[in-house]
Amino acid sequence: MDVSQRWFYNEFQQSGVDFEDTARVEAYDHNQRSSSEEAERELVERLGISAGHIVIDLGAGTGTFAIQASKVGARVHAVDVSPTMLAYAQKKVHAMNAQNIQFHHAGFLSYEHQGEPADFIVTKAAFHHLPDFWKTVALLRMASMLKTGGILYLRDVVFSFNPSEYHSCIDAWIARMAKPSGEGFTASDYEMHIREEYSTFSWILEGMITRAGLEIVQAHYPAPESAEYFCRKSKNL
Repeated sequence: MDVSQRWFYNEFQQSGVDFEDTARVEAYDHNQRSSSEEAERELVERLGISAGHIVIDLGAGTGTFAIQASKVGARVHAVDVSPTMLAYAQKKVHAMNAQNIQFHHAGFLSYEHQGEPADFIVTKAAFHHLPDFWKTVALLRMASMLKTGGILYLRDVVFSFNPSEYHSCIDAWIARMAKPSGEGFTASDYEMHIREEYSTFSWILEGMITRAGLEIVQAHYPAPESAEYFCRKSKNL
């Protein structure tokens, strides 16, 4: 993809937390309790990932999901815009002697998939780094990387509450989720997310997904501020 246009979005710029700071990456790995090894093993099983499948992990972060997918014999492409995240993930891969993982310093808008189309694309807690226009561009690109019948799994901060209630809903979310420093994501972390990152409403994101040529097979809203989508590519694009 030609990213040389002066108007093209720079996905390598930092928005929100600075993940070039090793201490912040280590804290992120600690705080992402939902990305524990057990949870990621369960996701691999839910998706039906098995030996021989090609998996693209976009926004691979500290590599927990990529490692679990590789353990069942999948060929995994772990993609992230943060060199520090990738270095941290590679250390985990080496320590666990995981195989069949290729690392790519790239993102939703710059990763160029080579070889056979993917069976699965997985992205968790990363898509909110793109503004909405560029989310649509990224979804078009992801759809083009999947084989017909391939699955996109997307989980992120997504708002399904009534837009007119945004003030009280955001305050309630922060009050419910924030932890003391050292025990998880703090109130200031959530405030930064709202102020500087690009989470969107479910009805907007779902329109983007379908316009990219993907069918939403299942949508699940664990809370008014989170969603997960199982999407299928039903035709060649």
